[in-house]
Amino acid sequence: MLLPKGGVTWKSATSRLPPSRAIWNYVARTRFLLVVALIGIVILIWDGVSGTAGDIQRFYCFGPAKSPMHMSPNEQAEWAGHLQTPVIFNHHTPVEVNHTSIQRVDLNGIASTPKAVINEERVLILTPLRNAAPYIEQHFDLLSALTYPHNLIDLAFLVGDSTDDTLAVLAMELERVQSRTDKIPFNSAMIVEKDFGAIVGMDVENRHGFAMQGPRRKMMGKARNYLLSAALKPEHSWVYWRDVDIKDSPTKIIEDFVAHDRDVLVPNIWFHRYKDGEDIEGRFDYNSWQESDAGRKLAAGLDKDIVLAEGYKEYKTERTYMARMGNWRDNKDVEIPLDGIGGVNILVKADVHRSGINFPAYAFENQAETEGFAKMAKRAGYGVYGLPNYVVWHIDTDEKPGNA
Repeated sequence: MLLPKGGVTWKSATSRLPPSRAIWNYVARTRFLLVVALIGIVILIWDGVSGTAGDIQRFYCFGPAKSPMHMSPNEQAEWAGHLQTPVIFNHHTPVEVNHTSIQRVDLNGIASTPKAVINEERVLILTPLRNAAPYIEQHFDLLSALTYPHNLIDLAFLVGDSTDDTLAVLAMELERVQSRTDKIPFNSAMIVEKDFGAIVGMDVENRHGFAMQGPRRKMMGKARNYLLSAALKPEHSWVYWRDVDIKDSPTKIIEDFVAHDRDVLVPNIWFHRYKDGEDIEGRFDYNSWQESDAGRKLAAGLDKDIVLAEGYKEYKTERTYMARMGNWRDNKDVEIPLDGIGGVNILVKADVHRSGINFPAYAFENQAETEGFAKMAKRAGYGVYGLPNYVVWHIDTDEKPGNA
């Protein structure tokens, strides 16, 4: 084809194109549109067919290539184990309760830990009293000296079957201590009055004579349980049982005991007695002991309602007494497991009591009160321990002259 003289220009090129009206008429023809539509459909079908093979490689169903009806039990278990169907729960709006007669108690946050002071754990000190007027003033002097924060301590006393001025002296001492304006007053104090019809005398022969041990220990167990049920509150983490006739004890005894993190823990109980100007350091509490084969054999042959009493020739148990062990000059943190405990000084995690472990006012495995409590705690799986070198000093009651 010969090019025009002077070469190809835009004007010469456009002059050779068909008129725009002719082009529009051609495109608008039905036959042309149909051809374009058919070509588009063919392209879409081809693209779908060519991409199917790749998609099959990327998406597959887990499990064997067979119907679930034909799967073996193991194949069905494996297949079902990969099912994670999402579940959407309909969370309702909170229920609002405003009635003043409804109280909510949440014990989930109450714990007994070795860091009781840091965690501000509440301690309940319980003391049963009967004809105890002569010892109450000294009892409060020792309580006031405790270094555990007094705002975290609640006091509770049970006064029962007293024939002296126990209630009046107790009330006056509580008023004296709680009226102070320093850090000595305690968080709260409670007095529980309950008589049990006790007929056992309070002289040495009656309190510690062998014949009186069964009835006496059962009555004491009942008194402890009444006091515990009346005073234990949801906020308490520890229960500290402390007798009124303690002569002396370390001021940090609560902190020392909680640091051991034991369910039930007792110290050694001794007493001062001076003979020829020398302290014999007498051993007092023979209710803290380790069981022996002779003791188990003896109990196996006894009637289930008989209560064994320690330190009496009538029953030779040959148990190992913590009172005859230890030395207050040695390491005070040494622990030994115990099967029976005395009640002069006991620290208990509050949840032990909440779980139903109390002081049996009946023969439990031929023991009652504190020794029965230890047996019951161990039966429930709790740990019962003693500190043979940690000594709390009791008053000298003279019922075991020369005992050392």
